[in-house]
Amino acid sequence: MTCVSFLTDYGLADGFVAACHGVILRTVPTARIIDITHLVPPGDVRRAATVLVQTVGSLPRGVHLAVVDPGVGTARRAVALRAAGGDLVGPDNGLLIAAAERLGGVQAAVTLPVPAGTPATFHGRDVFAPAAAELAGGTELAALGAPLDPATLVRLPVPHARLRPDGVLEAEVLLVDTFGNVQLAAAGPLLADAGLRPPARVRLWAVVPDAGRSGGAPGDEAGDEAEGAGTDPVTRVTELAVGVTFASVQPGELVLYVDAAGMAALAVRDGDAARALAVAPADRLAICRVGDDA
Repeated sequence: MTCVSFLTDYGLADGFVAACHGVILRTVPTARIIDITHLVPPGDVRRAATVLVQTVGSLPRGVHLAVVDPGVGTARRAVALRAAGGDLVGPDNGLLIAAAERLGGVQAAVTLPVPAGTPATFHGRDVFAPAAAELAGGTELAALGAPLDPATLVRLPVPHARLRPDGVLEAEVLLVDTFGNVQLAAAGPLLADAGLRPPARVRLWAVVPDAGRSGGAPGDEAGDEAEGAGTDPVTRVTELAVGVTFASVQPGELVLYVDAAGMAALAVRDGDAARALAVAPADRLAICRVGDDA
């Protein structure tokens, strides 16, 4: 039995997902389709790529179909990729690359043809799902389209994460999950390099990209609690604990930890960290140990 994972921004209110399932199952009736999610915010390629890369390592070897495609019907390429650990199908807009690298790197790639007369707005059903089905059924990648140089594939910008010379860790908000937990672009080892290990206490504040901010945290508001979310997120400073899990702190308190994907993350126990901190994806945060920002 071949597995086909499926990720989109199609939502669940319409028949888009079912139509794609149907195309796959009509070609390969024995295929097992694993729906990763269809609730990616519309057109949010970066979030889709993050969810995909953090999921594929847990899935059976097979075909990974991902369609978040704001450029559908334009000159953007439709592609299928072969990685060491599986095949990927979707638009050439950066969505597939991190997942392909997680699966061992792109070994080969082809451009999928768009047949004449194909509707311009539903390539998930008419281009990508048929290609995924062909691969699931055993068709060779080379038979699906013209080869392309993997070096020409579109790549998303690398999310910002760096350890400054003064010991301050700066990291971009990568995503906010359904619980309001805030995942940062800093991997766990970078957190350790910054000395941010349990049971340390740290200070957290927002930074403006390219503003030339240097030195320690702005102001001297250390000790502000998570519930003070109404203050200016650029100047507000919050003190919190470094922990191992949500229960490392008391209910309502903030904790910095390494999440299940191996990334630095912020949570409020029994609460919503994104709301408490007034942050969203692409915001930048700075973190340092208490005492290191003097």
